[in-house]
Amino acid sequence: MKHLQSLKFIVLSLLILVNFTSCTKDDMGRDANKAAISVSLKSSANHLNNVFLDIEDVQVKVKEDGDASNAWVSLNAINLGTHNVSDLISETELLLVDHFEINQTFIYEIRLVLGDNNFVNINETLISLDLDENASASNLIQTEFEVNHIYQLVINLDIDESIQFAEDENIMILNPKLYTEIRKF
Repeated sequence: MKHLQSLKFIVLSLLILVNFTSCTKDDMGRDANKAAISVSLKSSANHLNNVFLDIEDVQVKVKEDGDASNAWVSLNAINLGTHNVSDLISETELLLVDHFEINQTFIYEIRLVLGDNNFVNINETLISLDLDENASASNLIQTEFEVNHIYQLVINLDIDESIQFAEDENIMILNPKLYTEIRKF
């Protein structure tokens, strides 16, 4: 009779153990009522090399009125700082956001928040890039982000189209030209 009690205890313990270990890390780590967003940066260039951008954040606009206080939501970007975006050509991407969880919402726009430390290296001379006063490092995406899906966004920066020389002011101007690829899983 004692052996039967011991056997019941062992079987029950094994069932509980199997039940808890059958969950994957994804099942335990993700909220089933949210969508996950990952964002990477790529670039294309034919003429300019060694363009460095100071990336401070990645944000999405969740309200149509961009001037509203809570219209823009930060995605808690990683890999912040100054990066040589010319190196992000071909298959190379810079991961900026890694599985940020967000409630189901309509996203109007995505933007890179750039700092003041942007420059280009031309003939071993660092030339500062001034942000165009009308420039916005953003891109319309207008997509509903649904729960239980993972969204991978790849921001592509056209370096050659983004940098111009203003002869009248004798400065290099940065006006980022972006387009965004969205993959839903």
